Amino acid sequence: MYEINILIAEDDNDIRELLKIHIENAGYNVIETDNGTSALDIIKNQKIHLLLLDIMMPKCNGFDVVKKLRNESNYLPIIIITARIEEDNKILGLSLGSDDYICKPFSYREVISRINVQLRRHFKYNNNINELYKNGELILDTTQYIVTKKGTVLSLNPKELKLLEVFIKNLNRVFTKKQLYEKVWNDNYFGDDNTIMVHISMLRDKIEDNPKKPKYIQTIKGIGYRMVNL
Repeated sequence: MYEINILIAEDDNDIRELLKIHIENAGYNVIETDNGTSALDIIKNQKIHLLLLDIMMPKCNGFDVVKKLRNESNYLPIIIITARIEEDNKILGLSLGSDDYICKPFSYREVISRINVQLRRHFKYNNNINELYKNGELILDTTQYIVTKKGTVLSLNPKELKLLEVFIKNLNRVFTKKQLYEKVWNDNYFGDDNTIMVHISMLRDKIEDNPKKPKYIQTIKGIGYRMVNL
């Protein structure tokens, strides 16, 4: 299971909230901010698939955001939304590396249509959408092997990452300790229950709100473990 994250960077609360409603109704997940500096931080720490970007924002304007992202070789789709209708501004936005430019006032149906176009184009040439897996507040990006919870990057070691990958790709499936060991350690299982138990415990410490009462990874007594689809 995966989700596509759209970041809205817009300092007008009314416009931002209306955009959020329409984009979520189109089936996308929305993250929002009201300034350019925060937008850059979010993009750095979360998997963002498309940026809707206002030009006139506090702390860091939209043009500077585009310039910084492209200078860092970040090529996520960027659609500028702005009240600045002057041709020079449009040319500047596109020349800096934005993918599209929509002037206010705009039709929300048009915005959704343009989002769809940019995402189709992006995923056609960057075919990694199926490498993003989500369960509850957890997101695993298997293209970069980054795990986030509520937008915060979690520090998992390679075996914990592999365990999580097995679970999150097979929600509600019960795995025996033997199956987990052979999948994660890629070796024959000789009854080493302690290794599995220790790594499950460490993984729970990092992903669960309360490791003593886990909601993600449940123990199935006498059999093994499963990850519940939340």
